[in-house]
Amino acid sequence: MNAQGERPILEARGLTRRFGGLVAVDNFSFSVREGAIHGLIGPNGAGKTTTFNVISGFYAPTAGQVFFRGLDISGRKTSTLAAMGLVRTFQGSTLFQEFSVLDNVRVGRHLGARARFLSRLLGTDRSSEREADAKALATLAFFGLEDLADEPVSNLPHGHQRMLGMAVALAAEPRVMLLDEPFTGMNPEETRRMMALVRRIRDRGVTVMLVEHDMQAVMNLCDVITVMNFGALLVEGIPEVVRNDPAVIEAYLGSAAANGVNDAA
Repeated sequence: MNAQGERPILEARGLTRRFGGLVAVDNFSFSVREGAIHGLIGPNGAGKTTTFNVISGFYAPTAGQVFFRGLDISGRKTSTLAAMGLVRTFQGSTLFQEFSVLDNVRVGRHLGARARFLSRLLGTDRSSEREADAKALATLAFFGLEDLADEPVSNLPHGHQRMLGMAVALAAEPRVMLLDEPFTGMNPEETRRMMALVRRIRDRGVTVMLVEHDMQAVMNLCDVITVMNFGALLVEGIPEVVRNDPAVIEAYLGSAAANGVNDAA
């Protein structure tokens, strides 16, 4: 429970994930309050991506539990979680490169309903097709991508593909969106634009949790930051507290990210 006594929208309790003799996540607990932008950071190999994989259903936990809106979702399939409102983007592109921008967003609107989606592509469900198009186009407009609706995804530059990946996730109407390194490969202007989009997504009522290496972006975007090291909780708090914590500085010491932690001040 958070400081106000409210039930967190997403929570891990004693989360552990082992791969043979390797403990990637070690008795890790955290909670995300509804309406927050919550960062998960840590040095390379800290266990962040494995934690995301467990939360989003790609791995079952070896021990511990994950709760979403008070329900134990430990080990549930990603499609089930998406239908419940827990949706994840990926560091690498998982877009259908041969599809149009619009068709990729249609896929997002119908996660777990492949047959209905195929019927629309084949033209056998016209009313649903029109409704899906209208909602997909509205999602593209939110990201400023509506003029590219008919463009093959393979023609889009990197920054636009990253935005489209978020559009696909938002089209699934999530309650919580898990963003896996949303600013990777972006220049400073693209990063600023993406940060503004993340804030707008939160303002639409979507709670956001993100893994990210860009410390300046994390410090300037997140309400709360959880820091992992060696698979376990190191520090958690508001950016000002995390930025100046001696344990965080020591964990990042000697890495490129250490400068980012201090420079974000």
